[in-house]
Amino acid sequence: MKVHFVCSSNAKSKSAYRYMVKTYGQNDVEQSDCIVVLSGDGMVLRSFHEYYQYGLPIYGMNRGELGFLTNRYVKHSLFERIHNATALNFHPLRAEVQTSDSEISETIAINEVYLLRETHQSSKLKIKINGEVRLKELVCDGLITASPLGSTAYNYSAGGPIIPLDSSLLAMTPISSFRPRCWRGALLSGDTAIEVEVLDSHRRPVCVVADYVEFRKAEKVKISRDINKNLTLLLDSDNTLQDKVIEEQFAT
Repeated sequence: MKVHFVCSSNAKSKSAYRYMVKTYGQNDVEQSDCIVVLSGDGMVLRSFHEYYQYGLPIYGMNRGELGFLTNRYVKHSLFERIHNATALNFHPLRAEVQTSDSEISETIAINEVYLLRETHQSSKLKIKINGEVRLKELVCDGLITASPLGSTAYNYSAGGPIIPLDSSLLAMTPISSFRPRCWRGALLSGDTAIEVEVLDSHRRPVCVVADYVEFRKAEKVKISRDINKNLTLLLDSDNTLQDKVIEEQFAT
């Protein structure tokens, strides 16, 4: 088995990287069977963004802070662990963002795509679902669209629902909604086309963030599930995300 190791800038990650490369060897990503991330959840997300075009599974070992998407760091039996790992296959979100200079950019998101106000003033957003206006004006600090995988992250912290991983649903959750106060968000089917337009964007600028990729002064964003991209996360059999999702919902 050939693997490509990735690390972050923290000392634990770099130390693990040096040991693993010395023990197992480092291969070019084009020649590898798997990408091994020696860090936390943030680096796992970044690696999906940077390497998804190679179609390789990602196996993470926690050498960072958050380890929701990673496995325990163990120095021995790496190839055996990868071989026996359970594959979680999923489609990422796709975001098409138009900014105030009329530039249009595309990116993927593993966890979520969210809009967030850039100044002290609340954002004003118009929401279209499958081409139909569902909210003419949402006054809020921001708006999150989360995948099942990302529903336990920012979405959950903002009061959104946790979605079972075997579901294709998307969660749409407002951040500190002011008008209408009664709107708490929505659960949408996986084939939904979402379009959010920023109203009064010059006085109330908004940024769009897809995982960690940020676009300032956004005018409009289109969000959908990208069924043409198949991503794979590898997890040890005693480290299933299904169990983690259940634990998260009953945590006290």
